[in-house]
Amino acid sequence: MTKEQQALYKYTLSLGDNALIQSYRLSEWCSHAPILEEDLALTNFALDMTGRAQMLLTYAAQVDGNGKTDDDLAYRRKERDFYNHLIMELPNGDFAFTMARLLLTSAYEFYFFTELKHSDDKTLAGIAAKTVKEVKYHMAHATGWVLRLGDGTAESHNRIQDAVNELWQYTGELFETNSADALLRDKNIAVDLLSVKDAWNNYVSKVLSEATLSKPTDGYMHGGSNNGMHTEYLGHILSEMQYLQRAYPEATW
Repeated sequence: MTKEQQALYKYTLSLGDNALIQSYRLSEWCSHAPILEEDLALTNFALDMTGRAQMLLTYAAQVDGNGKTDDDLAYRRKERDFYNHLIMELPNGDFAFTMARLLLTSAYEFYFFTELKHSDDKTLAGIAAKTVKEVKYHMAHATGWVLRLGDGTAESHNRIQDAVNELWQYTGELFETNSADALLRDKNIAVDLLSVKDAWNNYVSKVLSEATLSKPTDGYMHGGSNNGMHTEYLGHILSEMQYLQRAYPEATW
């Protein structure tokens, strides 16, 4: 592959990995959410993300050009070959933690894919156009719950504030860039994350203020997923998610 193809492959792969791992985490709420309506909502969000992951990983496989499929990339890669952001792989915690994470990630995705719709890569632009419609609902749903929990009882307020405080140290990584990203950005393929960060920061700040929550100050930020470094939790996810394919590598449906 050329340098540009290598950059596009990893860029597309990271977007697919974000959707895949976040989908896995949300799917864990199936039959465990606090109310039936929420059980259905979170499961449907997980399905949205699974569909997005399939489109992106299929395209990544095409860019790679080695005959792999989306299934190969999902089920036959090792932990160090995944490039999802760390915030996606953290355990669900309580309901407040999941809603706080969904707010932070869906707001990021909404502004990110809104920009990606204008990419000169027509495949990425098409996937982005579909994704924006979905994450708009994810963001609205999370916003409603953060407002409800933040401005609710003392217990709900404390739980959502603790969740935001814990998650904030993982948000800096959302806006990290590298030389490969810069190469794609110069060709109007990748997104300018500075503009995304400004829009994301304004939206999240507004929601937290309305929810009577304190916005954490920027400090130490976790990172490393760009280089395949992850928390211990991704390994646990993959051991379960990839079990069937690894136990029966020649299995077909």
